[in-house]
Amino acid sequence: MSTLQPTLNAASAANLPALAAAPAAPAVSAKTWIAVVGATLGAFMAVLNIQIVNASLADIQGAIGAGIDDGGWISTSYLIAEIVVIPLSGWLAQVFSIRIYLLTNAILFLILSAACALAQDLPQMIVLRAVQGFTGGVLIPMAFTLIITLLPRAKQPVGLALFALSATFAPAIGPTIGGYLTENFGWQYIFYVNLAPGAIMVGMLWYALDARPMKLSLLADGDWAGIITMAIGLSALQTVLEEGNKDDWFGSPFIVKLSVIAVVALGAFLIIELTVKKPLLNLRLLVRRNFGFGMLANFLLGVALYGSVFILPQYLSRIQGYNAEQIGAVLAWTGLPQLVLIPLVPRLMQKFDARIIIGVGFVLFAGSNFMNIYMTNDYAADQLLWPNVVRAIGQALVMAPLSAVATAGIEPENAGSASGLFNMMRNLGGAVGIALLQTVLTKREQYHSNVLMQSVSVFEQATRMRLEQLTQYFINHGVLDRADAAHRAYVAIGHTVQKQAYIFAFSDTFYLLGMALIVALIAVFFLKKPGQASAGGTH
Repeated sequence: MSTLQPTLNAASAANLPALAAAPAAPAVSAKTWIAVVGATLGAFMAVLNIQIVNASLADIQGAIGAGIDDGGWISTSYLIAEIVVIPLSGWLAQVFSIRIYLLTNAILFLILSAACALAQDLPQMIVLRAVQGFTGGVLIPMAFTLIITLLPRAKQPVGLALFALSATFAPAIGPTIGGYLTENFGWQYIFYVNLAPGAIMVGMLWYALDARPMKLSLLADGDWAGIITMAIGLSALQTVLEEGNKDDWFGSPFIVKLSVIAVVALGAFLIIELTVKKPLLNLRLLVRRNFGFGMLANFLLGVALYGSVFILPQYLSRIQGYNAEQIGAVLAWTGLPQLVLIPLVPRLMQKFDARIIIGVGFVLFAGSNFMNIYMTNDYAADQLLWPNVVRAIGQALVMAPLSAVATAGIEPENAGSASGLFNMMRNLGGAVGIALLQTVLTKREQYHSNVLMQSVSVFEQATRMRLEQLTQYFINHGVLDRADAAHRAYVAIGHTVQKQAYIFAFSDTFYLLGMALIVALIAVFFLKKPGQASAGGTH
């Protein structure tokens, strides 16, 4: 039997395990494990690349002369390309063969990483990051596909646990690595860090993936209308989500136009996929109970996973004044416990109903956010330790079992669609979550500022006393003009009020994340045990 098994059905994912009481599995060759580990290493690097760059974005912007607003496109261009290519990967792997497609994109990803480190200006960086996102986006669904295609059902939980390292551990540890490299070596090393593990990845895939003939004839029968409308729609939607809050959402003609384009293109995509004979993605999979509710839970997992990675650094930077390395040290506790726990998840999946494990994971992840809803001015690294550890435990318990239950029973011919949809939905959840949190943070800060300012009135005795104390403080510290000292006192109180309003607003964002995870938990209640789910082909 070849390493990739006949046909591999093109980047197809086969049935995931009915986890309980799995029959004895055939032995898996070392070559197969090398392929799986190499692919998951690639997925880990692709996901890590998003957060590691975000942690150092200010340094990159300064180095290449980009403004704060324009510099955001360094991340946005990568995310747009990534979310477009993920659902395309199953079909493109059929066309070019798994080996050629995966190796080509892995090598290009490394070349482009080095090129990004050498970028001289913003346009260069944006273009390089977009192409890098297109190659890195391939590595994520292809790792998922190889795991559930190459491994027998009883061994798939081990592979999915490896994949969970890329899906949940990489976003958590990204700011830690990015902050350390930027503070100690320079921002260029957040790109150079890909090269050594990337070379190992390429070597493993080169050795372990069997050669297969390309099927270029499939290009003529491709669902080109679906591909074009999906690419346009997802690109427009991702741009709206990334840039909307900064541009005042629908107060911006640019955002309005892009929103219309997204709605029209994605609407056309849905119609095309439900009517053509050979769709790019089989959207009818969404009506299957486990896959549909699994997708909803996975989307909300993306909201909370990427949302919390976005909001915590914002809080630590704005409120506590932490630098990139200090922020990374705090966030390390959301990642490091997962290294211990994720390898244990396959054993838990053998002993307990996977739905229970998922439910416990979502409860812990939600609880970690609710632990942060009463933050105060001195709420910093020490206070965030236990919420971060609880979050790490919850994340470790969710990803592998959720993937297994959601895609159990998927036929080989539908596996490419399932893999693309499942991975795209988590990334899309992340984009929606970050956009929502940016808006909530802005609006709630304004709300809390208005409420607080009603209490901080010059007609209040406490306010007048505080103004007098601050005025005297500035006079005692070298301000000769009393009017100037009084003005500084007013400004100082304004800054204090705004800071407190932001603390309340950050607390509100954690409440929102917790509620999103409660909804995900409710979706888990509707999942059937894999053996009871709608049938599909057996592996």
